[in-house]
Amino acid sequence: MIENFIKDYEYYKNASLKKYNTYRLDIKANYLIFPKDAQELISLLKYLKENNIKYLILGGGSNVILARPIFDVVIKLDRLNNVTINDNIVKAEAGVSLISLANTCMKEGLSGLAFAGGIPGLVGASTSMNAGAYKEEISNIIKEVKVLTPNLDIKIMTKDELNYGYRDSFLKRNKEYLCLETTFMMKREDPIKIKNIMDDRKRRRIESQPLDKPSAGSVFRNPDGMSAGKIIEDIGLKGYKIGGASISEKHANFIINDDDATFEDIIELIDFIKKKVKKEYDIDLILEQEIIW
Repeated sequence: MIENFIKDYEYYKNASLKKYNTYRLDIKANYLIFPKDAQELISLLKYLKENNIKYLILGGGSNVILARPIFDVVIKLDRLNNVTINDNIVKAEAGVSLISLANTCMKEGLSGLAFAGGIPGLVGASTSMNAGAYKEEISNIIKEVKVLTPNLDIKIMTKDELNYGYRDSFLKRNKEYLCLETTFMMKREDPIKIKNIMDDRKRRRIESQPLDKPSAGSVFRNPDGMSAGKIIEDIGLKGYKIGGASISEKHANFIINDDDATFEDIIELIDFIKKKVKKEYDIDLILEQEIIW
């Protein structure tokens, strides 16, 4: 029985994942487990695989839609949160908050993550999906990544091996490979200059995004040379609502949890937007958020 195996782990039974996903969907986990380090994680995954127990590794819960009422085992990597800095080389474990890391680097006078000062994700998931904003992306400063392979071996993958693209990477396409730690190569910069950039990005987010409501960031990728938000706005969908989910009045490429939305509400609204945009513009919008069944 799983409880016998995880008795020395930090874990919670019948846990709500509401505070662990930025849509604030009230999804349940039979077991929510927080390994304290990579070795605990590896031991846990070995046990789950050997016993054919389905599991989900959940990052910061942004950019995802949890589309199942109950998950059996959910693993959170928040306790893998060590950061080491050696000159301009920064190593951060998968559970480090991207916002926290951006602020740490700013104070150390290390430039490269100013764009990420408002991205509510963890380093592991952000590394895998090549998180970005303001025409910058995390792969620009990645040197290499320590990964856990499907055979539960640890190996180092170079930036070239990770085959980065727009909101895409080898890790995103190969879910059995897991980011444990990312090594960044930064540049030295005046901390005040970095802070000014971060403050400007924060101001622009506040002005343009519905930060006062639960959401999971941009819903769709921007088509080449176009803005997904502008397309959705131009066909008059701002404010359109299905159940408790609404298209933001502030930014049409954001879906917000306006009134106890369910995952069905959000997915139905996504499908509605895609069909309307296809009909009006013959454009196939590509989902940026990941639906996790």
